[in-house]
Amino acid sequence: MAKRILIVDDEDHIRRVMRMTLEAAGYDAGEAADGLRGLEAFGDGSGWDAVLLDQKMPVMDGLETLRHMKERDPGVRVIMVTAYASIELAVDAMKLGATDFVRKPMTPEVVRNAVTAALSRPDGAMAQPTPPTADVPAPTFPVVSRLTLNGFRFWSDPDREWQHREPERRRFVIKHPEGREQQVVVHFSKETVALVERAARGPVPFDNAFWTTFAERCLNKYLWNEGKAPVAGDLLITPSMADSDALQLAAHWNA
Repeated sequence: MAKRILIVDDEDHIRRVMRMTLEAAGYDAGEAADGLRGLEAFGDGSGWDAVLLDQKMPVMDGLETLRHMKERDPGVRVIMVTAYASIELAVDAMKLGATDFVRKPMTPEVVRNAVTAALSRPDGAMAQPTPPTADVPAPTFPVVSRLTLNGFRFWSDPDREWQHREPERRRFVIKHPEGREQQVVVHFSKETVALVERAARGPVPFDNAFWTTFAERCLNKYLWNEGKAPVAGDLLITPSMADSDALQLAAHWNA
């Protein structure tokens, strides 16, 4: 059965283009012209596999719609879409549980890749651990992967023991376009840590989710720009890799 995607956007032509793009890729797409109609179509969320949700809409904006959708279905996969992107908006959307954040104008490829990446994430029910019993094995962490535009897929290493041993590092598994997998360790230079803390106006502990988000952004950019995995599976994040968006993200993360 085809995956069902709900498109919520107040611009008719944008909805039509996204619907045609998704239907051409084999999805079953539905439309709603604003947040209230989107919630009506969404229902309890059980009929949809993902939502493409515009931010700037009359009556009820995207963040408010996202909040209501998450109340109805905590596991819903929502891709926020906006032409008025800002770091503050991205942080707010991610804190409310958005799966991804893309900017208008979007190419059909960007739409397809965003939906593919969102669908690769486990929903809330799948992510809930099952209490272990004598007959049920202890739960494993779900694999949440990201897909780059040039065909690499990567996700956090499901073995969480390393995170207790090396909280200052982030480990990922990269799947190359040809199917080969390898482990990559992302760590941050002292200069980068200092730069982030200046932007944040204070210490940012390594157990803060910011560092995981930052590591994912840098790894994604590296794979796209270089077209290959880091040499020897090691990626050192230097200040030159901390673009202005990343530093603004640090500044607003705990705001």
